[in-house]
Amino acid sequence: MTVAIEMGLTTAGAAAAMDLEELLATRLLVQGNSGSGKSHLLRRLLEQSAPWVQQAIIDPEGDFVTLAERFGHLVIEAEDHTERGLQVAGERARLHRVSTVLNLEGLDAENQMRRAAAFLGGLFDVERDHWYPMLVVVDEAQLFAPAVAGEVSDEARKLSLSAMTNLMCRGRKRGLAGIIATQRLAKLAKNVAAEASNFLMGRTFLDIDMARAADLLGMERRQAEAFRDLERGQFMALGPALSRRPLRLNIGPTDTSPRNSTPRLMPMPGAALEDARAVILAAPPPDASRPQRRPAPDLLEQLRAAKAATPEVSPEVVETPVSAEELAERRERVDRTLHAVMAAPDAGFRAIGVLYQEFVVRCRIEGLGAAVPDLGEFRRMLTHARAGLGTDIAEDDAWQEVTLRASILPDDMQGVFMMIARAAKEGWPCPGDAAIARAYGSHSLRRAQRLLGYMEEQGLIVVQLDGGGRRFVTLVELAWATAPGDPNGDDQPTEPMPSAASA
Repeated sequence: MTVAIEMGLTTAGAAAAMDLEELLATRLLVQGNSGSGKSHLLRRLLEQSAPWVQQAIIDPEGDFVTLAERFGHLVIEAEDHTERGLQVAGERARLHRVSTVLNLEGLDAENQMRRAAAFLGGLFDVERDHWYPMLVVVDEAQLFAPAVAGEVSDEARKLSLSAMTNLMCRGRKRGLAGIIATQRLAKLAKNVAAEASNFLMGRTFLDIDMARAADLLGMERRQAEAFRDLERGQFMALGPALSRRPLRLNIGPTDTSPRNSTPRLMPMPGAALEDARAVILAAPPPDASRPQRRPAPDLLEQLRAAKAATPEVSPEVVETPVSAEELAERRERVDRTLHAVMAAPDAGFRAIGVLYQEFVVRCRIEGLGAAVPDLGEFRRMLTHARAGLGTDIAEDDAWQEVTLRASILPDDMQGVFMMIARAAKEGWPCPGDAAIARAYGSHSLRRAQRLLGYMEEQGLIVVQLDGGGRRFVTLVELAWATAPGDPNGDDQPTEPMPSAASA
């Protein structure tokens, strides 16, 4: 059955329809400067397709929360939930086929990226039995898939970009159809934008954005000027779900409206404010007058309420005491699972969020659902794994001094320091630049050299060269030193350091 979504009218007055099934298979990119009608277009598309397909909207400004009143979408206030909670919410939303709006309003840029990545990860990681068709709309996509690094941390950018790349590159087989909208094509990561096969290009004025829009639509550069002449609500359409040739269309009206409408001019007050200085510059109220943060709602209960047929609720599981032998056996299985994740050839260069998602899935397959470490604990385990340390070694009393010294470094450098410390303790050759870069998650040998220089500046190590140009590193105050190693080689410790029990 073919479902045609009416988007509006062409300039010739004919109905402009979008093939929903084709859209699910080919994805959509919407571009337009602020005020071009981009959000109105997304709202029209969401309203017309709501009866046919499940939807999830990543909403950085809270523009789409009003869909809940008309179409029953579940609004999730992202600031009320942890990243882990939002990941689980994404999984449950797909499990129960509930349309959702993730409202990121009120969060700073970094927390918006982290929470959006967690929620998208939950949508992406559900089991194959629940790969139902789903539209995933990401408004202001340049915030979540930036072309260049910004003011946010590198980790947050990698998490968000990885989630967006998964959505656009790998989401189709999982039933996820990405619809991304951006004000600036030049600010959107090219590998994310390139996966869309359908395009709706609105009014834009910057030459670089017009040229890129023309390239995507297969237009000549001299025709790019046409994007300046588009009116509000007019878009150039192209793609298998829309039109095989560039087609100008006008987006139709919507049934709902954004919560915050565009400000309009209004006359200034006729009478001047008496004693304006005293009113405007009065002392601010005390902090105690701030309203208390409302408690986090139970997302699972909201999901069940939004579902027409309430699923059967499993009885509460009562935890039973776990013996020391069982704890040791669980720890061994968790270690084994982590090593399996790290054994992939590109594991050293993948974002922590992606590695954690794969780790969680593998733990579930191993029957370790109740023992899966949270993201913070996984970071610590990953740091030790990249240094070649098992859980038993990391908890060895003799190693605590190294852990304490490593704690003064940024999280992503601690694994490198521990790898060098391990080589020094055992008297193994100093790791080469390639091994150091790999432990850091980089391909850059220069970055590996800068890492050693930074650790030396912090007073943690001393780097020296012998007469043959081989490098050896001494740990300050611990009197541990590596054997000389070739900086241009790929030397890396391969034997596990003995644990306290076997030492």
